[in-house]
Amino acid sequence: MAFVTAVLREGTVVEMQARTFSWRGDEPLAAGGTDVGPTPYEILLGGLAACIAITLRLYANHKGIPLAEVDVRLEFDRVHADDCVDCDERADGWIDRIQSHVTIHGSFDEAQKTRLTQVAERCPVHKTLANGVQMVDTVAFEPA
Repeated sequence: MAFVTAVLREGTVVEMQARTFSWRGDEPLAAGGTDVGPTPYEILLGGLAACIAITLRLYANHKGIPLAEVDVRLEFDRVHADDCVDCDERADGWIDRIQSHVTIHGSFDEAQKTRLTQVAERCPVHKTLANGVQMVDTVAFEPA
């Protein structure tokens, strides 16, 4: 189970905490923020990138595959459904899309390359995003 808290006090800066780790999220200046942290989508992409890299490392360690390094670049955008043949169309005609570019460094045989490619696409966060997630929302109000 994962647990994160986030607090917005003034402006658009959000202070987040998970276990003993703290970080900030914000919006760029052009979006009305102060640009002191990554945007929520950048944080989401960071979680996915970390999951891909860590999953590859753990798999390689388990199988004794000499994995030197993994570079992950993710891009989030919205494309019009007409531009995406393999996508399910949203009601507004736009599709949220994450493009993944993973570079795995090391010397591998063809079977290892095939398996590492499969593993890169099967990290737990990737599966959650690809399959969807049930959201259970609760909103409460407190006097200021």
